[in-house]
Amino acid sequence: MEHLELVDRIYAAVKQKIFDQELQPGQKITQEKIAAELGVSRSPLLKALQRLETEMLVESIPRRGMYVKSTNINDLIDVFECRAVLEGLSARLTARNITQQQIQTLKDCFSEFIGQKKISMEDYASADRAFHAYILEWSGNQTLSHLEMLSNIHLKAFQAGLIREPKETLTEHLSIIEALENRDQERAEKEMRKHIEQSLIDFKGKLLN
Repeated sequence: MEHLELVDRIYAAVKQKIFDQELQPGQKITQEKIAAELGVSRSPLLKALQRLETEMLVESIPRRGMYVKSTNINDLIDVFECRAVLEGLSARLTARNITQQQIQTLKDCFSEFIGQKKISMEDYASADRAFHAYILEWSGNQTLSHLEMLSNIHLKAFQAGLIREPKETLTEHLSIIEALENRDQERAEKEMRKHIEQSLIDFKGKLLN
């Protein structure tokens, strides 16, 4: 049991490193270094990496080792198509029972950017990740959360970075918050899907240029 709990902790720690991009797509995972950083042996680390491989976050290349899996163009298109559906539903469900305190938390994500001419892309990307994670969590739907955990849709989408400028998406985020605050389930879903689908349209457009 203790061994399984250790594997769980290592799994979560390495996954967070991938999410935070401490481990970059395509980067070789030096198991000795990671094991030393986490203060564990290689045996439970390998089991954790194998679990991440089933989630398509890590890939084992024969005679070369374990690598953080890179997401190709077709993968990203698939991710954004799924994301529009799942996050649209998350927004609809969240709108049912969202509290005023939760509304304020969402507003706080973007309050510092309102009216600013120059916005830090790094800070905005961090706020963007938090915003979408909150709405998924507050949907209260365990199946949605489980699908996200298995597919890592958010992680893969955010690995692509910001596809559109904050000056364009900030108003969209605020519109989603407004729909949620009004407990308008239909509009919340519509605004969220439109927000993500527009990013997909822009992403496809950049591929053609």
